Amino acid sequence: MKRFHVHVSVANLEDSIRFYSRLFGTQPKVTKSDYAKWMLDDPRLNFAISRRGVQAGVNHLGFQVGTDEELGELNARLTAADLPSVEESNAACCYARSNKYWSVDPQGIAWEAFHSLGEIPTFNGKPETATEDAATCCAPKAASRPASKGCC
Repeated sequence: MKRFHVHVSVANLEDSIRFYSRLFGTQPKVTKSDYAKWMLDDPRLNFAISRRGVQAGVNHLGFQVGTDEELGELNARLTAADLPSVEESNAACCYARSNKYWSVDPQGIAWEAFHSLGEIPTFNGKPETATEDAATCCAPKAASRPASKGCC
């Protein structure tokens, strides 16, 4: 079963958590010092916010799926739409490990199709003291990433 995914970069995490918690009528399922995530059932949505984006606003959109078979089906749709896709297996992204495909729509909006394999304790699986990519959200390596605007 698919769940729509939206990741928004925010300037003030605390203000945004307060706003979205009131909007969704529930507190986030995951809260970190730089990140929060709601897993809503109505609508079926994985909504994440972080202070890691280049600028505030929509960081990327996507679909979370329950199996690698569903992930393959989504990638087949990207291929059928003549959109480039970049595969990442067992990727550390935000606070989770996932198999995924990244693509970019004709307007330059990044799309992520992913199957979560489990949670990880640190952002992108890096030591908390790591400063590289400190301002970068989850994205494929720059060399293999489809061209897009913004962070991902």
